[in-house]
Amino acid sequence: MAEAGSSSEELCDETNWVFYKYRVEWKDVTPVPQDDGPYPIVAIAYSEKFQDIYDYFRAVLKSCEKSERALQLTKDALDLNPANYTVWQYRREILKHLNKDLIPELHYVKEVIEDNPKNYQVWHHRRVIVEWLQDPSYELSFTKTVLSQDSKNYHAWQHRQWVIRTFKLFENELQYVDHLLEDDIRNNSAWNQRYFVINNTTGFKPDVVEQELAFTLEKIKKVTNNESAWNYLRGVLLHHSGGLSQVQNVRKVCEELYSSGNRSPLLLAFLVDICEENIERADGDKADSLHQAVQLCDMLANEYDTIRREYWNYIARSLTQRVNGSEEEASGSTKTDLNC
Repeated sequence: MAEAGSSSEELCDETNWVFYKYRVEWKDVTPVPQDDGPYPIVAIAYSEKFQDIYDYFRAVLKSCEKSERALQLTKDALDLNPANYTVWQYRREILKHLNKDLIPELHYVKEVIEDNPKNYQVWHHRRVIVEWLQDPSYELSFTKTVLSQDSKNYHAWQHRQWVIRTFKLFENELQYVDHLLEDDIRNNSAWNQRYFVINNTTGFKPDVVEQELAFTLEKIKKVTNNESAWNYLRGVLLHHSGGLSQVQNVRKVCEELYSSGNRSPLLLAFLVDICEENIERADGDKADSLHQAVQLCDMLANEYDTIRREYWNYIARSLTQRVNGSEEEASGSTKTDLNC
């Protein structure tokens, strides 16, 4: 009986399948069985078809045969295990040895990726083929299709970034990112791609920083409990000489959100960081900033982020000790000066 979900085409293929050991054109090859040693601890129960194909694959690998039939053999092997690095590597060696047209190979890999979108070996094979071709013309549309089905597919994003960086295809990427964020404002991969594009094009110059701060703050006001946007905001602020606490529009938005009654843990955590930065500033009001920070930590620990209660209690203690320690140090310094 066929497995549930098998297509009529797959059933036909299985019905018409001829084992390699029965194929006349393979009579000159002696299959090489898998050697698990004399006492295999947990022997895998491979199907007869799997054993047949891989026994013959090991044989051509051993003899270094690089032929059309060996190329087809790798395809049959990959149909059963598309994550097998050795088979992909040997397939590449055969392709190069036969000087094959690589465009059909791209189409073949596309089909494999569609069935195995999170298989590293398949994506690596596609990258090598694109490198050999030096033609990225299929890649942006292809990765866009994959990402339309899973907008956070790490392998697709990694491949897209490699293509964009290698072939300088940054031109319309921000528009694509904007489209993704309109669909899902919490798409962390899209936020990451935005940073990647800007970092590799204009860079975070002062005018770009201001532009990105305005963009991000608008997104935060729409969905305040969006960790991706808050992380992006922090990343942009690393390029601002004023730090978290000295950027007027950032402070204004945070204060407005808080005053309106918003108690997103992400907002409160950001305000704690602002207080901490003010504590560390030479001209900051340490006592007032500490008081605010401890209050915020208490709110986070006991109401809004209770799962991390111990963390926020630790932050409150740490900041208190830091302020008290610096005050004691300053006091000791004064006493020393007077004694002198």
